[in-house]
Amino acid sequence: MTDKKIIFFDIDGTLLDHDKKLPQSTKEAINELKQAGHEVAIATGRAPFMYEDLREELGIYNFVSYNGQYVEVDGEMIYGNPLDKDKLEEITELAATNDHPLVYMGKKTMKANVEQHDHIDESIGTLKVEAFPTHDPDYFKMEHIYQTLLFCEHEEEKYYEEKFNAFDFIRWHPLSVDVLPAGGSKAKGIEKMIEKLGINPENVYAFGDGLNDIEMLSTVAHGVAMGNAHEETKEAARYLSKSVDEDGIVHGLKMVGLLK
Repeated sequence: MTDKKIIFFDIDGTLLDHDKKLPQSTKEAINELKQAGHEVAIATGRAPFMYEDLREELGIYNFVSYNGQYVEVDGEMIYGNPLDKDKLEEITELAATNDHPLVYMGKKTMKANVEQHDHIDESIGTLKVEAFPTHDPDYFKMEHIYQTLLFCEHEEEKYYEEKFNAFDFIRWHPLSVDVLPAGGSKAKGIEKMIEKLGINPENVYAFGDGLNDIEMLSTVAHGVAMGNAHEETKEAARYLSKSVDEDGIVHGLKMVGLLK
């Protein structure tokens, strides 16, 4: 087992600021980590095709996508945990009766089960990505789906939680929740990656801010919550840094002793 350290970074609200920009201080900090011989990886709820440019800009080739359901190391998929197709069909049929659309997310693209819906436009629009779901209601029957987006408001989420114990629901936007296989999380994806790389669990660090980062930050040896994180996320972390808009990555890396 190697003594190398590995640092996982969430994207939205962690690597990228609230305008979806990469702070120059963050880019320089990641270069310093790599020059020091540390391993740097991404752990995000996003699909792999949503942040190819960011990976290229930062020179990061190991990543945990779809909140832990899809993991790549050096261009090779080492772990995949797709959603159950029969249960996806059930939730699709039920959601249709409530005018709650879904977006099915595969390895290379995402497809919506409706041609257009304002909730899809509004929530995915906040990500400021070029990729946008096109219409194919049968996509989930033909491809592995690692995550689905269900578009409903906060008070409507519990209805689905009570009916589908095969899924976990994690809210990422006022109008949308991530639908994951039950028990799936970034922490599970990280576990698969460090096993592959032979890294000691005591040498694992992670930075995040969202509700989908709670298990990751509470599981790794060194969990760092951004200053702009949800209160529940801050409580799950061992360390609390500054906001992403206040050079929070640099501050956090210095706090845990990875940068001087």
